[in-house]
This record gives sequence, structure tokens and C-alpha cells, in this order.
Amino acid sequence: MTNLLETKSIVKKFKDQLVLDGINIHIPENKVYCLLGPNGAGKTTLMKILTGMIPASSGQIEFAGHKWTRSDLASIGSLIENAPIYGNLTAKENLQVVCRLRGSDETEISDILRTVGLSNTGKKLTRNFSLGMKERLGIGLALVGHPKLLILDEPTNGLDPLGIQQLRNLIAEFKQKDITIIISSHMLSEVEHLADNIGIIGNGKLLSEQPYDHETNLELFFNSTLEKAGVVYA
Repeated sequence: MTNLLETKSIVKKFKDQLVLDGINIHIPENKVYCLLGPNGAGKTTLMKILTGMIPASSGQIEFAGHKWTRSDLASIGSLIENAPIYGNLTAKENLQVVCRLRGSDETEISDILRTVGLSNTGKKLTRNFSLGMKERLGIGLALVGHPKLLILDEPTNGLDPLGIQQLRNLIAEFKQKDITIIISSHMLSEVEHLADNIGIIGNGKLLSEQPYDHETNLELFFNSTLEKAGVVYA
């Protein structure tokens, strides 16, 4: 199986604090890779490094068989923390802004709105969207330019059951479009539905990485992995 992205000994320090300690992850092409870990484990920091938001202190990223450079960001879409939405614009207008910033063809906007279920929002300003609608629009913004890799940081946070189901359906659809997906989460019940592969991070280290068979009790496996590594969390 070909890996679309790999990291080699990624280290990140903030002053004297070691946040990531030699991370080696392997993201198979056209799969959903779920990065698990308690809050503060380093998941978001790693995703920010993968998307060029912050630099690694040391280590290397390989993307599509070559050393990662900032030009690869044209093939990577991401939603990390809050969606970058202009509340005084409609969904379509927000997508137009991102298309122009990225030099992408605006003809893809209708397809993106349809994909994320926002075709009928018309002139409704996004400040009046529900949390689930904002999350789906954020994913729509990440889809501009037809990315090969989609990186989503805690995408189910704050969503109601309907919003979670809609997101689950979206991710299944992305796999059919040959998009590789990385999701960080601490909601194990959702990962059980989504994951093809899982990686577990604790105290800045990659503690486990393997395919997920959907039969293993993920909560027990997750907790035992952290326990064996001496990771304590609330």
C-alpha cells in the first residue's frame, strides 16, 4: 500500500517544552487515518506542522514520494480549530474568496456546496448558520482546489447527533473521490465508524499505529496503550 504522507522523526519544542518527540506517522493513500490522543497530546501541533502553519523544530515530512515543500499545500486542504469564515458573507461568497486567494476556478463552487449540503443556503449570511453548517462550510473551504489530502482537526467537536451523522456521510463520500483524510479526535465512538488506520499519541510520542479492523474494542485498546506508556489524563 502506498503512503501519501510520512513524517520522519518530527520534533517540536516551544522554548523548553517538548511537545512532539520524534513522530513517525504513515498515511496510506485513499484511507481515513484517525489520530487519537487525550487533550494536550500534540495532535493539533502535528497537524499545524503538516499544513505549514508552524515549522517543526527538526525532522522531515514526505508527501507523494518527495520531500514536502510549501508548494505541496496546493494539494492539501485543512480545517484546524475554527473555520475561517466571514460572517457577513454567504457560503458561496466565502468560497469565492478562497478560490481567488488560491487561484482556483470558481466553477467548482456549485459542486462543493452540493457536496457539503449547503446548496440551498442562498443569501443567508454565515453568521446565522448553525454550528454544523459552519463546520460543513469549513470543510467546503478546505476542498477548494481538489486536494489529495484533507486534514480535519476535531471536526465533530460541538456537533449534535445529526451534524455528526452528516459529517460521517461526507467523509465516506470523500473516500469515494480518492481523497486521503487525516482526522484528529478524542471521540472514540466516532473513530470506530470512520477509521481505516489509527495512530495514538500520548505525551508527544506516537505510541501505536496500525490498521483498524472495526472489531477491536477501541476504548479498551486506547486506554491500555496509554496505560502501558504511563500516560495519565483526566
